[in-house]
Amino acid sequence: MRVMITEDDALLREGLVLLLETEGIDVAAAVDNADDLLAIIAGDRPDALVMDVRLPPDHRDEGLRAAVEARRIHPGLPVLVLSAHVEDSHAADLLSDGGAGVGYLLKERVGKVAEFVDALRRVAHGGTVMDPEVIAQLLVRRKADDPLRTLTPREREVLSLMAEGHANAEIAEQLSISHGSVNKHIGNIFDKLGLPPDGSGHRRVRAVLTYLSA
Repeated sequence: MRVMITEDDALLREGLVLLLETEGIDVAAAVDNADDLLAIIAGDRPDALVMDVRLPPDHRDEGLRAAVEARRIHPGLPVLVLSAHVEDSHAADLLSDGGAGVGYLLKERVGKVAEFVDALRRVAHGGTVMDPEVIAQLLVRRKADDPLRTLTPREREVLSLMAEGHANAEIAEQLSISHGSVNKHIGNIFDKLGLPPDGSGHRRVRAVLTYLSA
């Protein structure tokens, strides 16, 4: 897997490079600003991007805007965003194109090497991985007509774990319920969110995107 990193903190940037290379992941580029990244990917599509949200010159949302532009240049390009704070509006903006292959983690997760590398691999393979703290923030900002309000507490738990990137077996283990119960809850979630079978097998991703961007 080839990734590109954009992080203005030199220590964290070099730490990410070392961490990923130790895991057998090729770091094709590691830069400290959005302009340099976009110049590179204009002629070279990596397997995934790792992006800081706040970058020079203003340290606001330069990284997010660069991630959105990168996915415009290369539709579906997987992006794992890192942030020091919960900024759920950034997550919603990144999800607005309706594509999969998106992750949003707090930087503290980088310290948990196995979790971080697993999240990056999931995103690179088209998964959607969101930090539990981001999910918690999104949950409290629901509109009255939001279809997610029709979900039961257990269905919300299942969908939340789906959004974190967990497979059915992992969800069953974390909630101490049977695989059959997980499948039943997921079926109910699809029905309540109005996601009929479409033959593509992408209902799971669509459910997660509905959950995160509604």
